Amino acid sequence: MNKAMSGKDLLDMVEVLAHEKSVDIDVVFGVVEVALATAIKRSTFPGEDADVVVHIDRETGDYSAERRWLIVPDDQGLQEPDREEMYSDIHDDYPDLSEGDYIVRPVTPAHSDARRFAQDAKQVILQRLRDAERAQIVKEFLDRGESIVSGQVKRMDKGDAIVELGRLDARLPRDQMISRENIHPGDRVKAYVLRVEDSQRGKQVILSRTSPDFLKKLFELEVPEIEEGLLEIKSVARDPGLRAKVAVLAHDSRIDPIGTCVGIHGSRVNAVTAELSNEHIDIVLWNEDPALYVLEALKPAEVQSIVLNEDDKSADVVVPEEKLAVAIGSRGQNVRLASELTGWQINIMTADQADEKHKTETDASRREFMEQLDLDEDAADALIDAGLASIEDVAYIPEKELLEIGAFDEDTVKELRSRARSVLTRRAIKREENLRLADKSLLELPGLDGDKVSALVTAGVRNVNDLADLATDELVEKTGFDEKTAADLIIAARAVVYP
Repeated sequence: MNKAMSGKDLLDMVEVLAHEKSVDIDVVFGVVEVALATAIKRSTFPGEDADVVVHIDRETGDYSAERRWLIVPDDQGLQEPDREEMYSDIHDDYPDLSEGDYIVRPVTPAHSDARRFAQDAKQVILQRLRDAERAQIVKEFLDRGESIVSGQVKRMDKGDAIVELGRLDARLPRDQMISRENIHPGDRVKAYVLRVEDSQRGKQVILSRTSPDFLKKLFELEVPEIEEGLLEIKSVARDPGLRAKVAVLAHDSRIDPIGTCVGIHGSRVNAVTAELSNEHIDIVLWNEDPALYVLEALKPAEVQSIVLNEDDKSADVVVPEEKLAVAIGSRGQNVRLASELTGWQINIMTADQADEKHKTETDASRREFMEQLDLDEDAADALIDAGLASIEDVAYIPEKELLEIGAFDEDTVKELRSRARSVLTRRAIKREENLRLADKSLLELPGLDGDKVSALVTAGVRNVNDLADLATDELVEKTGFDEKTAADLIIAARAVVYP
């Protein structure tokens, strides 16, 4: 035992710390051993990343220290020179040791000031114990499984609120606060447990008041039928502090899902709204039929017709021109929330706009059929009138259905399907060639799939620099992409090229 700290002093310290921190004494011993090793490393091997290990006798409090070097294979080389030795270098001196073993040498701490060493060691021990205590507090908190918590704001830190939850301090970041509310020290706040992340001081619980799950959990607290399984919230979309949409489904036919969530005289929904800085909440019926679900989600919009595109999960919704502003909402809020709620990209348009889009798509399909399948205009229109819009439709529709169109005989039907499949085969080969020609930077760009990459390469765009240099109208003309897709891709490319 060295003179820096007597065995009795060390045992007394461990016992006191275990009692004060409510931590198991074996855990404290482990922390003390690591802390002493750190203190010895600092004082005895300054500037080195030495592997120092300390062992404490649990009965006497005496401790010993040793330094270790891991024996590594010659072909691996020294990755950590202060902690490793190559096998060929030490084999003669340590013939009984093999790769993976340790060379161990006892260490006598090089501290001339025993009192200073003891103080440094204790500081390290206290810091490690504080870290262990915080980790234990976070673990106990998470084990309780609480989704919504309420606490007092202890202080503000760079715009974030530090919220005291009993023994735990959680963080409510500025971007997780509702934009219109001002939170100050001393305020009580309710929030959703968003995640746990690592920080310099260990695990940190992150809270949110903007998460859709926060609104969902608030409704679960106010509506007992949800906990009972009679009612389910299927989806939530929010513009925090302004407006939200909630889709509900009743599992009991006797329950009115919307009325149940609203409550008598609006008591239930008003309680949730009050907690969210008077956020307006639309409660709508969930429906397994996507068309009906989209129509419900768009309320209070008045809808004339809807056409779904399963391939890209989009919906073209036609509304009266005088109701267009209501359907879209202020700053696009209504249609955006409806899209988030349903998972469908909703395109709001007037009847004239829908007719124009239909004409454009029909012209494109007619041109493709005439050019790729070598058809005249009447034959191409016959396919379009039958609901076929692409080469894929022609290639894979059953022959019987093609015959039922009435415009083609059996031999022509077989020929059409053969031509369509040949076109698709050539496209697939060309697609693979284009993907090989595309630069890695283009392949990794968000928002691009294989078909879009192939279209870009065909248009002479092989890397993000080529894409970033284009204007939106140029890209639309080169590829046939719609204007929004083209604009989004160019913005993404410029973010890479000009970070």
